[in-house]
Amino acid sequence: VVNIVSGFGETVGAALVEHPGVDKIAFTGSTEIGQLIASIAAPALKRYTLELGGKSAMVVLADADPETCIPGTAMGIFGNHGQNCCAGSRLYVHRDLFDTIVPGVVDFARNIKLGAALEPATEMGPLVSRGQQERVLGYIESGVNDGAELLTGGHAVQSTGAYVEPTVLGNVRRDMKVVQEEIFGPVLVVTPFDDLDDVVEQANATKYGLGASIWTRDVQQVHRLIPRLKAGTVWVNTHNVLDLAVPFGGVKHS
Repeated sequence: VVNIVSGFGETVGAALVEHPGVDKIAFTGSTEIGQLIASIAAPALKRYTLELGGKSAMVVLADADPETCIPGTAMGIFGNHGQNCCAGSRLYVHRDLFDTIVPGVVDFARNIKLGAALEPATEMGPLVSRGQQERVLGYIESGVNDGAELLTGGHAVQSTGAYVEPTVLGNVRRDMKVVQEEIFGPVLVVTPFDDLDDVVEQANATKYGLGASIWTRDVQQVHRLIPRLKAGTVWVNTHNVLDLAVPFGGVKHS
């Protein structure tokens, strides 16, 4: 028997979490609500599984194939309008390839066709609500105000839907909100790096640890790098491809 009970989290969700007849809780959502659920479940010794926020890093090494990386990393963030816990919202590119990969991703973003989700020609639909649209635009504005360079996008689209243009921000610092916090929208921050130690430090420098991806032609580099990335899933030359036959999860606040 599957019983669907619809409603808002603060009412229906809270009632389900607190009810003594519910022995196991599975939740997908924000880290803040996951922490609240854990605090309610702990006194009752309830079991729970939490799949929370993310700020996944995509790492492009110096030997990567640009023809694979450009569309692959672009869709790593712009797929599902960036409303994805595993969205590759931070792109780190080796300095040797930075001036090739980033303009390619920017061009890809500019050519994404926005429109109604059920229209066959649409490549990206609206965000889930006006509230989320305002939240995403607020993050973009904060990034620009903090000194980030708006490489493309960054604006709402005048329409009946809550659209935000696919956005790429450069010249970012790791302490910026757009680098540290989950935006849950089509916003990518791009950063060059010089060596593996540098990129590992940057990739791990958030409270999240849900997904990550490595883009390279060298499998030895892959095996050296994967154990150093603090993420539940690390993809190679792709991003956000799930196989429900294998475990899926995160570390840290994810």
